[in-house]
Amino acid sequence: MIGVTVLGATGSIGVSTLDVLRRHPERYRVAALTANRDVDGLFAQCREFHPGYAVMADPAAARALETKLKAAGLPTRALAGPAGLEQVAALGEADFVMAAIVGAAGLLPALAAVRAGKRVLLANKEALVLSGGLFMAEAQQHGARILPIDSEHNAVFQCMPPSLADGLDQAGVRRILLTASGGPFRQKTLDQLADVTPDQACAHPNWAMGRKISVDSATMMNKGLEVIEACWLFQARPEQIGVVVHPQSVIHSMVEYVDGSVLAQLGQPDMRTPIAHALGWPERTESGVRPLDLFEVARLDFEPPDLTRFPCLELAYRAIEAGGSAPAVLNAANEVAVEAFLEQRLPFLRIAQIIEETLNRVAPMAIDDLEQTLEADRVARETAHQALARRD
Repeated sequence: MIGVTVLGATGSIGVSTLDVLRRHPERYRVAALTANRDVDGLFAQCREFHPGYAVMADPAAARALETKLKAAGLPTRALAGPAGLEQVAALGEADFVMAAIVGAAGLLPALAAVRAGKRVLLANKEALVLSGGLFMAEAQQHGARILPIDSEHNAVFQCMPPSLADGLDQAGVRRILLTASGGPFRQKTLDQLADVTPDQACAHPNWAMGRKISVDSATMMNKGLEVIEACWLFQARPEQIGVVVHPQSVIHSMVEYVDGSVLAQLGQPDMRTPIAHALGWPERTESGVRPLDLFEVARLDFEPPDLTRFPCLELAYRAIEAGGSAPAVLNAANEVAVEAFLEQRLPFLRIAQIIEETLNRVAPMAIDDLEQTLEADRVARETAHQALARRD
């Protein structure tokens, strides 16, 4: 039996992970589950899967969960806060850790799993955006295996040669092509984007996702963060990664080789496919995903991204090319701006402006340790909040 800890169990990736695990009770057991504040959601999962530990990031929520667990006679132990998250990420009973906490908050638990030498199913792209060099060095030092869960990076992983130890050039790879749906606003003009609402931004045409990542998809910042993540996962230079808008979301990404071959991974837009792939790798395991019917799909369209309509993608390339703390600054500013948009304190088109202003004001610096990463994150958030205040 393989023990699995799911960080961010009540989010969309966590729920999909548990759906895959539910299909294979003979192979996997749930060691620990975590959530932020969703007490009822995590309690329901504890009642079904009986993990040894359940962690709420919010201490008050943890106390409420503990009360419910005791009243139900469940043996699950409730823990709280960052220390609890890091504890279950490094549990001896957990062989695999699904790192699906959204945003910068997921960095430290994911890093704890890496330092414990786990197989880390990495759905938290911010861990690599904030501290890619440090994160990958820790993985190598501690023998952790990083398997990407983002559908795009998982697709690239499936299309890559067995070893990338010497980089893309030595592997005969010319470039990585990350596909993007274009989100809900792919065909809207800038004038039409001026008054879009959070609900409109979160109405993705193909994927069911949380609100923050849905907004990132609508601005194409999500694709920008994926470019940064791909640089670290596959030892790629920014110019070796291209973005292709593919509205059907059937091809999840491609790898172009020097001999002219382009390998693509196709499938339904369902996160259970990459989750099942990473859980079973190097074998294949049933995911519950409906088979892809190419006759139903009928056509596949491609177009270049419009950087005038989606400047966040260009800002992400600028950050990874600058290096050092710039990607951490980009991510922090984006999280502040998206939160303000979701709370209807910031117009949609101002998200990119807040990010750009923050990048202009916070000079990139070298990152040598985790403390410097966290400090860059703090300074960038403060600067982004100041930019918001000046708008008000």
